[in-house]
Amino acid sequence: VQLQAFGGGLVQTGGSLRLSCVASGLTFSRNDMGWFRQAPGKERMFVAAISWGGAGTYYANSMKSRFTISRDNAKNTVYLQMNSLKPEDTAVYYCAGKRSPSTTVFASGNYDYWGQGTLVTVSS
Repeated sequence: VQLQAFGGGLVQTGGSLRLSCVASGLTFSRNDMGWFRQAPGKERMFVAAISWGGAGTYYANSMKSRFTISRDNAKNTVYLQMNSLKPEDTAVYYCAGKRSPSTTVFASGNYDYWGQGTLVTVSS
């Protein structure tokens, strides 16, 4: 199983980025998918998640109005559109896949597969 995230980079405050994560080696359409992030010196935290069919989306409160998660099961890809970026959004962003539909999407420990991360830097 491989999850490859890309789309990170350097952006100014107020800017936008779109992260993508392409999955291979798993039945993508049967996995809930999530995005987490880890800032320097901090623990990994939940950002957003989407259910296997795309009907359910979930966000951390601080990102709900600025970020949008989506997926294209035909392309085995999950996206994270990030708008109105702030310096505190600077972090490595990881995509993750979760096989079981009965466990919460908010806990990183429930995910079975992880990508390598892509760095997002927001300058002030």
